[in-house]
Amino acid sequence: MARLNPNPIPSHVAIIMDGNGRWAKKRNLPRLAGHKAGTQNIHRIIKYLGDSGVKYVTLYVFSTENWNRPSHEVRGLMRLIEESVDKEVQSLHADGIRLIHIGRSDGVSQRLQNKVRKAIELTKNNKKLTVCIAFNYGGRSEIVNAIKRIIHDGITPDEVDETLVSNYLYTADLPDPDLIIRTGGEMRLSNFLLWQAAYSEYYITPTLWPDFGPEEMEQALSAFSDRERRFGGLKNRVKA
Repeated sequence: MARLNPNPIPSHVAIIMDGNGRWAKKRNLPRLAGHKAGTQNIHRIIKYLGDSGVKYVTLYVFSTENWNRPSHEVRGLMRLIEESVDKEVQSLHADGIRLIHIGRSDGVSQRLQNKVRKAIELTKNNKKLTVCIAFNYGGRSEIVNAIKRIIHDGITPDEVDETLVSNYLYTADLPDPDLIIRTGGEMRLSNFLLWQAAYSEYYITPTLWPDFGPEEMEQALSAFSDRERRFGGLKNRVKA
């Protein structure tokens, strides 16, 4: 098991959960059936990562661009998210998992906002694993929001540096992701954690999200442990 591997385990894993629609199409099912299967996959992956020693997980649940999908699909996604919160929050709480949200609230029903708020409040003191739900989230929107807040707070140009900007992002209290996993085989960021991912390692798999299980997560963690992270420098620098 990956959690028994002596090699380094990432502290923060972020996942672009792609491929739900294609999973459904392959089975001649409606797209929402794929989204439901994808939602049902989340808990087992969270549990596996927590047992592996990962401390933070960020899940790309719904982007600011996803509002552009057909209205019936958006309504179905909102319903699935509500059902998932109702069904899973007590179990996640019992497992010692803390839930937080990054993203915007505008456009989201008050009922769903209340459910998310209650889940965050219930789990706020849990310590085993922090699960960050990127819902109604967009990386560009996040950076624009940070700039607006910096200007509003009267920060002068000379005071602005990378640390200050990071502190104005939704993820101010989180470490940057060490590993970003994208299922479904696409090779793009999709507006996800654009600032935070500057030196993340990437793992791309053709496996569609509903089929992405603990075995492949183990492969992703193993691949990460084999990477040499230099953050722009040289690991074994020889002095002249």
